Amino acid sequence: MTQDSALLARLQDEIKQAMRAGDKRRLGVLRLVSAAVKQREVDERVTLNDDDVIALLSKQVKQRQESIAQYDAAGRDDLSEQERYEITVLKEFLPQPLDDAEIDRLIDNAIAETGAESMRDMGKIMGLLRPAMQGRADMSAVSGRIKTRLQ
Repeated sequence: MTQDSALLARLQDEIKQAMRAGDKRRLGVLRLVSAAVKQREVDERVTLNDDDVIALLSKQVKQRQESIAQYDAAGRDDLSEQERYEITVLKEFLPQPLDDAEIDRLIDNAIAETGAESMRDMGKIMGLLRPAMQGRADMSAVSGRIKTRLQ
């Protein structure tokens, strides 16, 4: 079993605060996250650590961003606005995002460390970067930057 998650403890505290404040909208989002965490723990028979929770939150943010694009295309501004709100709540639990200079520096370091020279080395680079960037950068955008450098 892995260590307990400080992030999960914070999530539970935020749920209690939202309940006390009567903030039903925020409470709903926090309960969805809590349910997703519990579902994964039950499915995989593990206790999630902070890195696991960050990965789960990042995935949920990405899902909501995809939903926003679909809702906007369909003219459903009400649903789109709700997804945007949920993203703001989820991002409270994610680490500070990396800026472009930091991302470029990490990519350069990973390329140098792995000795990558071509697209065949893409997996090695991503494997090295994912733990450092999880929840702090859009990994598909990072992948695009790496491809540009390796071509």
